[in-house]
Amino acid sequence: MELMGVQVELPSNTPVMLLQELTASPRTLSIFIGGPEAAAIAFHLENVEAPRPLTHDLMGLIIGEMGFCLERIVINALRDTTFFAELHLLPDGDEDEAESRVISARPSDAVALAIRLDAPIYASEELLSEVGFVEGAEAADPDEVVEEFREFIQNVSPDDFDS
Repeated sequence: MELMGVQVELPSNTPVMLLQELTASPRTLSIFIGGPEAAAIAFHLENVEAPRPLTHDLMGLIIGEMGFCLERIVINALRDTTFFAELHLLPDGDEDEAESRVISARPSDAVALAIRLDAPIYASEELLSEVGFVEGAEAADPDEVVEEFREFIQNVSPDDFDS
């Protein structure tokens, strides 16, 4: 899957994360996410440097310091309008399946980590068959998505996440 961006759904002003398959006839997943998670994704995509590590940056540092690497994320289920994802961790530099870890996560957090750690993003076939859609997927203009992103983050600053 490829992260197409985050846009704001009107009239509710709710951020929506758009992910698209990397196939000839791509299906798109549209997942409502929270404002802070949308801002965290946008900050990374816009190369915004925070004075201190933001939550997802910190999580990435912790994964590395614990001797693991993020092999991939998988968005794998939808239950009662809630999407679920998994972080697939491997010991850094070791492909030993006995040492791998799978951790449940929100899709927005998983994607925020994946883009920071250059890990691939997957969605299960079952999920894509259930809620993936093709209508208008080819018409998504990356420049338009980026512009919507910029508009969304205009009023958000890294200090908003400083505790």
